[in-house]
Amino acid sequence: MTLCPVALAVGCKKCPAFSACPLKGVIGDYKKPDEVQKPSAADKPRA
Repeated sequence: MTLCPVALAVGCKKCPAFSACPLKGVIGDYKKPDEVQKPSAADKPRA
């Protein structure tokens, strides 16, 4: 649930305190980007 008034108005990433905010994932709307997974041998196409 978004509680931060700045996150409600414009979103966490547009907030001037975004880089220093310790609660952006708790009271704001910030979501961590999914981690990029390395393709495994099973995911490679077979020739």
